[in-house]
Amino acid sequence: MTSAQTRPVPVDRRRSLLTGAMIGIAVMAAVDTIVFHQLLNWHHFYDRSTPDISLLSDGLLQTAYLALLVAGFFWFADLRRRHTLARRSAWAGFVLGLGAFQIFDGIVDHKLLKVHQIRYDVDVLPYDLAWNGAAVILLILGAVLTWRSRDEGRIPPVEHTSGG
Repeated sequence: MTSAQTRPVPVDRRRSLLTGAMIGIAVMAAVDTIVFHQLLNWHHFYDRSTPDISLLSDGLLQTAYLALLVAGFFWFADLRRRHTLARRSAWAGFVLGLGAFQIFDGIVDHKLLKVHQIRYDVDVLPYDLAWNGAAVILLILGAVLTWRSRDEGRIPPVEHTSGG
């Protein structure tokens, strides 16, 4: 038996983390769009124009997150096919992606670009605190999971014994 047959295939931790992040961003965008844009009808992606433009902006957001979701699952399938998926790193990336979308939406979309608010005609501060607070919790959890998966896939060195 050769050493190549006895050593496991190294996992691709970086690509697994990125794949999980892509899927996490897409899933949180889907949750945001479905729950807040469609079911609760609190806002649209772009609320500073006509209702038709607001609806169009939601459709473009859905197109973007669906493309990201499909690409993420293709990468995920490729990692599994190659037997290089680092599962804990992929989960860490997923949670980081959830938090990254939410903090970007809460800070950039809501406050800097002002494309929409979480709700209108109410005191928005409690909503902002809950939205951004949840994002921070997800980012911290994702960072902890990333740190805990740092040794994932490291192959211990092969011990050579002197034959006699």
